Amino acid sequence: MGSEADEPTVYVFNTGDRTLSVIDAVADEVVTTTHIGTTASFPANQYAPRLTDVPDDHLWLNVSNGVRALTAGSLESAISVETGSGANWLALTPNGSSLVVSAREPAHTQYRIDAARRSKTFGEVTATIDRTEGYDGRRNGPGPCDVTFHPEGTYAFVPDLYGDTLTVLDVKAFEVATQVAVEPVVDGVEAARPWMGTASWDGQYLAVEHSEGTNGTESIWDVSDPTAPEELARLTAADGLGAMPLTSEIGPDDRTLFVFTPNSQDVTVIDLDTQSVVKRIALGGNAYVSTWNPERTKLYVPVQTRNEVAVIDADERKITTRLEVGAKPYGATAGSVRPRSGMTDTTLASLASLGFTVGKQEMTYCRGECYCSADGGP
Repeated sequence: MGSEADEPTVYVFNTGDRTLSVIDAVADEVVTTTHIGTTASFPANQYAPRLTDVPDDHLWLNVSNGVRALTAGSLESAISVETGSGANWLALTPNGSSLVVSAREPAHTQYRIDAARRSKTFGEVTATIDRTEGYDGRRNGPGPCDVTFHPEGTYAFVPDLYGDTLTVLDVKAFEVATQVAVEPVVDGVEAARPWMGTASWDGQYLAVEHSEGTNGTESIWDVSDPTAPEELARLTAADGLGAMPLTSEIGPDDRTLFVFTPNSQDVTVIDLDTQSVVKRIALGGNAYVSTWNPERTKLYVPVQTRNEVAVIDADERKITTRLEVGAKPYGATAGSVRPRSGMTDTTLASLASLGFTVGKQEMTYCRGECYCSADGGP
């Protein structure tokens, strides 16, 4: 398997058959679907599209019991790191030097991993934070979830699902810089349950998704001082928010938030300055995540229940095309390296598309219908 660089590419992980669909992010065409024997529901994708631009750069995945780096040019495994948890969230620092991981139950641990491909300590854990202290909830820990970075990379924000807190990490010192309690706003609900988040590229805003109540909520924070987050608003279904927001992406204008709401099978578009819903984009199926192309002009949204990717124009805020991919697409990330599939990989992908179980079937954590550690398999 060879590769070419400087070709804007989107990588879509198909959890149903352990394949990867490779999309030309200029022509919006599927170049190939290849069998990789693993998958990822939440690969690192905040800054990855602008960092992965040479064949020996890496795609970082959440996999069973830890995280893994695939070499972008060959799609071969470069390194695996066990975290003691099946539920892992990960993000690359803006300069790509480190990977920060939230390992949820039972580990309740933050990891910092050397992600610099030329480093002598590449793939080694450089620091950890034990997050179990001071919490005695039903999962015996705060449940650290998503990781998103302030643009300078000095601080990372981590919503804590079971602790009802928003934690700010000092990335260099690798310690908790501050922690803010997050209160529920839905009547009759005892927990706010924050768990996913996205920081804006200019460092002004942080959006946090909450598994709060029946329909979920979305909070908007002022993080212009990242060590003193201030909640500005909490949006609910009454404000027009779609059902059960799961993840989000912030547009290149730093003022438009796209929230993926699978229970209503759409994308909720929010104006961050006014903290108001301005549009809902129907997807016609369940979608849990998305990724920007390297130029941040288009969103690529895997629609799991349709076996396709919906492409959304950031300015027009509408779907411009739909692309057929592998079975049950879930996670996605991007870069500028175009892997080339060998005959064996494409043959295995073809067999997988026909329903045959081929090669490895490694698990990943996800929310929703997929082959994952949370569901115990297909």
